[in-house]
Amino acid sequence: MKLRTILQGIVLCGLFIFGAGSVTSSYGQDGSVAKAEKTIAKRRKKEAKAAKKEAKKSKKAFWARQSKAAKKSVKRNAKRQKRAKRQSNGW
Repeated sequence: MKLRTILQGIVLCGLFIFGAGSVTSSYGQDGSVAKAEKTIAKRRKKEAKAAKKEAKKSKKAFWARQSKAAKKSVKRNAKRQKRAKRQSNGW
């Protein structure tokens, strides 16, 4: 029983020691700054695209829940504000 416990401890330590070396990073390990910046820019662009898509989905769901009268009121109000802005600028 004691030998089995010792072997389990050795195996467990071995997994931690050798397992840590096999983990790879998405930034690139060759030390190239340009490559790392390119990877970071690509990831940020992907995240921005996902955020934009989620915002669009949220906005669509919001307007789907609104009544027809509310949609019409908002549309009329926006049109009225646009006209007022145009007239105040001297058009």
